[in-house]
Amino acid sequence: MGDIYAVYELFPCDTEVDLDAVAKKVPTVLPAGVKFNDADTKIAPVAFGLMKLQVAFVIDDSNPEAGSQLEAALAGIDGIDNVECTQNTVL
Repeated sequence: MGDIYAVYELFPCDTEVDLDAVAKKVPTVLPAGVKFNDADTKIAPVAFGLMKLQVAFVIDDSNPEAGSQLEAALAGIDGIDNVECTQNTVL
């Protein structure tokens, strides 16, 4: 088995959510087998003043539940309304 490089976009509930604080929270909620890649983390505009947080991870694919566990953990962060996986590549 190998690893998967995945990029997720985290969308806040509103424009008042501090995405820098969310980015600092991300590494603390990760399930086993998931590594945070902070070098590829950035805040990007969506529309009308709304921003999103793009975060990258390396996921050990030996756990078939790791992706869904990661999405649930990210969605559970205060201020996050929606989580989408926008890219995944086998390493």
